Formats: sequence, C-alpha cells, structure tokens
Amino acid sequence: MSQDPTHGPEPAVKLAARRRREVVAVLLFSGSPMFESSIPLSVFGVDRQDAGVPRYRLLACAGEEGPLRTTGGLELRAPYGLGAVARAGTVIVPAWRSITGPPPAAALAALRRAHSEGARIVGLCTGAFALGAAGLLDGRPATTHWMYAPTLAKRYPSVHVDPRELFVDDGDILTSAGTAAGIDLCLHIVRQDHGPEAAAALARRLVLPPRRGNGAEAALAHRHLDRSLPEDIGADPLAEVVAWALEHLHEQFDVETLAARAYMSRRTFDRRFRALTGSAPLQWLITQRVLQAQRLLEVSDYSVDEVAGRCGFRSPVALRGHFRRQLGASPAAYRAAYRARQQDAPGRGKPAGDGFTPRVPGQRSRPSV
Repeated sequence: MSQDPTHGPEPAVKLAARRRREVVAVLLFSGSPMFESSIPLSVFGVDRQDAGVPRYRLLACAGEEGPLRTTGGLELRAPYGLGAVARAGTVIVPAWRSITGPPPAAALAALRRAHSEGARIVGLCTGAFALGAAGLLDGRPATTHWMYAPTLAKRYPSVHVDPRELFVDDGDILTSAGTAAGIDLCLHIVRQDHGPEAAAALARRLVLPPRRGNGAEAALAHRHLDRSLPEDIGADPLAEVVAWALEHLHEQFDVETLAARAYMSRRTFDRRFRALTGSAPLQWLITQRVLQAQRLLEVSDYSVDEVAGRCGFRSPVALRGHFRRQLGASPAAYRAAYRARQQDAPGRGKPAGDGFTPRVPGQRSRPSV
C-alpha cells in the first residue's frame, strides 16, 4: 500500500444518508475483460458469512446501454443501471476497455457524484483511466497496470503514477495494478472494513495469501517493465533515439547525449520526451539501467561491481542506491532472494509461474528514481 507523503489522503466527506457503506456498486462496460470484471463480483457478491466474512450487498451496474459484450464474445445483462450507484458506499470500476477513449459521460458523472457524496471510489487495473477521466485522480498518487502506467501519466500529468505499486490507497480513492493486484486491493478493502481476521478468512476461502510481502521478497517479485513505453511510440521521431538508448545501456551516456542524437536542445528534448512517455528522460534512463541490472543479477554470475559497469552506472554505489530506491532491496539481497526462490520453484532453475508482480513498498512511499 502506498500514500504520497506530500499529498496525503483527502479529508473524509461524510457519506450521504441514501448511501450505505456495505453496498458495493460495480460498473461494467462493454469490451472490458471478463477476468478483471469478475474480481469484485466474486469478492463482494458472494455470501460467505459461514466462513466468518461479513456480507456486502453487491450491485452490478451497467455503465452504458447493454447488452455488454465482454471477452470471449459473451454478453452480460447487468441487473442495475447507473441509477443504482446512488445507493453505494463503495463504487468499483474493475476495468475500462480503452486507454485512449473516455468512458460515457453519464458514467463519469455518476463517479463524480458518488465521490462528492462520500463514497469510496476504486479503480482496478485499467479502471484507473475511468477515474482519471472523471478528474478524481488529479493531484493524487495512483497506479495501474505496469504496461499502461506511462500512458496514464502522459494523459493525466497531474496524477502521481507509480507502476511499482500493487495498489495505492489514498483514503477515498484507491487504485490497483494488474489482475492479481486487483484481488489484493479488494482484500485490503475487506481488511479496512472488517479487520484482518475477516480478510484472512476470505483469502482462505479464495485460496489466496491474505497479504503479499514487501522488502527483498517483493523486490524479487517485481515485474519487468518491458521498457515502460507507450504503445504508440513507434510513430514518433524520438523512437529511434529511444531504441538506440536501449541498445547501448552498457555504455556511459547521459541525457545530453540523447538530446544531441535527436538534434534538439536539452530543454526541448526533455519536454518532447516527457510528452511522449509521461516520464522525465533522466528518470526513464535510470529505470532502464536498473531493469537491465535486475536481469543480469538473475541470469549471470557477474559481481555487483561488474553489473554496474555493464549497465552504464558510473559506480557500484550509484547502482546500489538506485536499485534499492526502485526495487526496495540491495542488488545482493535481490540476487540471493531470486536464487533461493528458483531453488524452491517447480522444475528448479525456471521461474515459477508466468510472470512477476510489482513490489509492495511500505506505507506512504514516494516514487523515486
């Protein structure tokens, strides 16, 4: 969980009398992925009181005219419309179908109204784009799927986007990263509402860990960000410079070098790069060097000093500082944890599962480079 220490949660607005804290409205849209949409439906829509989990009342609401077509060609008919959102103390957008197009105006208005009346607003994965379109993330910390985080930052520059977080709790606005992180955030909400025992009981019923770890263990689970660039970068003239940088991370060069290759002044290059990626070029370059170091620590026997040199850091001290700030552990601790996990993984020497999940820094962490 993360909160931005320079911002902090917004002052709580008293919940309107017509809304009930135990009522959870889930906004469903056509074209949204089935898996993400089903997460809050499963967590909050099933009566598990026999397992010690307090009951919520779920309202599955169509965010637009139906029928709603989801992944796999399935059609959904939500039993409620946007009018039912007015009764909810928690409103969840589990996903939004497009990172480029805005949700329907009526759905955005319902989100704004719910927030102004004290409801807790939640965006899972790409649902954060709906919250951003409603203006609810302005000036706040937030996260989303690591692949779309640069686009979220680019589209809503006042939002403090951190793709490394599993989820961000900013009081009345909460956002999560990818699919599994959406489950983590829903468990977090149950923990907030009813305590750790209720959350643990629900996690047992869902066969999930009640809370994922942090520190070196979470750094080990950090997902490779796959360059962390928006999908449309290939159409931009800066794409060639970015590609060159990624191919030459082992060399020592700085942002001035990149600006010169783009035939731009440093100021113009900074502005164009930030507009394209949502990130300052120096921050992006450091992140790519850290990710390269992460890969080398996993697949090679190079010493930490050698890794630093092969990733373009001017000294091992620089690598250690940036690595710890971005991944929450020292390079040596990360390598030790990674190798220990490999030994325990099925088929030893191969990663368990098909990917990694972002780290879970301590409360009130700040994005760093």
